[in-house]
Amino acid sequence: MKNEYSSMIKALGAGAALAAFAGPALAEEAPALVGADVAWLSTSTILVLLMVVPGLALFYGGLVRSKNMLSVLMQVMVTFSLIVVLWFVYGYSLAFTDGNAFFGGLDRLFLKGLFDAETGEFPLSGTVPEMSFAAFQATFAGITCALIVGAFAERARFSAVLLFMVLWFTFAYIPIAHMVWFGGETQGFLFARGALDFAGGTVVHINAGVAGLVGAYVIGKRIGFGKEALSPHNLPMTMIGASLLWVGWFGFNAGSALTAGNVAALAFMNTLVATAAAVLAWIFTEWAVKGRPSMLGAASGAVAGLVGITPAAGVVGPVGALIIGLIAGVICVWGVTGLKRMLKVDDSLDVFGVHGVGGIVGALLTGVFNAKVLGGPGVDGMTILSQLWVQVEAVVITIVWTTIVALIAYKIADALLGLRVSEEDEREGLDITSHGESAYHS
Repeated sequence: MKNEYSSMIKALGAGAALAAFAGPALAEEAPALVGADVAWLSTSTILVLLMVVPGLALFYGGLVRSKNMLSVLMQVMVTFSLIVVLWFVYGYSLAFTDGNAFFGGLDRLFLKGLFDAETGEFPLSGTVPEMSFAAFQATFAGITCALIVGAFAERARFSAVLLFMVLWFTFAYIPIAHMVWFGGETQGFLFARGALDFAGGTVVHINAGVAGLVGAYVIGKRIGFGKEALSPHNLPMTMIGASLLWVGWFGFNAGSALTAGNVAALAFMNTLVATAAAVLAWIFTEWAVKGRPSMLGAASGAVAGLVGITPAAGVVGPVGALIIGLIAGVICVWGVTGLKRMLKVDDSLDVFGVHGVGGIVGALLTGVFNAKVLGGPGVDGMTILSQLWVQVEAVVITIVWTTIVALIAYKIADALLGLRVSEEDEREGLDITSHGESAYHS
């Protein structure tokens, strides 16, 4: 294990494990195709798809009122599909090819060069076809954008949501992914600085959480927020969604090793133990504060643990993962209660309170528990304080970047299409008024 980690960290220049195989520039170092790695990465891609549809869709769907159930399912599924297509057209090229410290180039538009029809050859990215890596990363981009819709659920105009997603994906997700994960000749800005983000603490969770928070402010509170009950309509559905997220997250985290080896095994165990710890941390915190534990709390705790361990999954030891899960579970309870009240925002499904806060906690603690003295593989030349400082830089840059892009994107969508539905439509429910359908019939 130590030898594998040492070579991995040396190859990365202290960057994320995911980027070790990103882009053709590194393909020459490992030209041999490994079938087990292809099979594992393909399986992991399917698991991440499972996280979105049906996982995230059902998790969010159960949390809204019955009159808005289909609207949330639509926003999740169509957003994911839209981003996968954009990833194919230009997203992958701009994120994972050589360009500059913030954007890649145009060499891989429409995935050009990933398959030679005449020879039948597929260029490799590490030990897998670059095509497989591109497909895996497409699901990451898709779920990140889909996460955002939970923050403004039940009052956003469908067309405006899609326009926002195009803008935010292009100018926030792509550059953050490139900055953190690209390790080619022109390394991403945060990659070059040594930021650790194994599977998306900054790129996915902080990025989406902050974008959702900005949207909740810009769009405004739901009618009746703080005055009437806006209760989840189907918590069993939410529990099913959370369970599917947990299952799929093994592909998300362990798949980010990009090989069927020791690092994948470690990420797999860390994902299991951190999530279980967070469930317990959340419900016991809730029990102590409110006097009783809840099913919603257990489901939310699972997601908090999954978010918290994401950046650390393959670069900390199991004890570190356990502690990260416990801390994420406790702090995210505060994120969806005390912090939410302080911010005076209607983040409908607590996207920032869980993904934003959990992502920040995980990203920072990755810098702590990566250290060899605390059971992690460590990074040569980095102390706990120096690595923690790099992690702080990554968190701050991600927050600032996505805040600015999200604000501009929301304003453009509002000016062109109108972000919010009418008061009458909101009261009647978006299922009927936006889509002409109803989730339930009496």
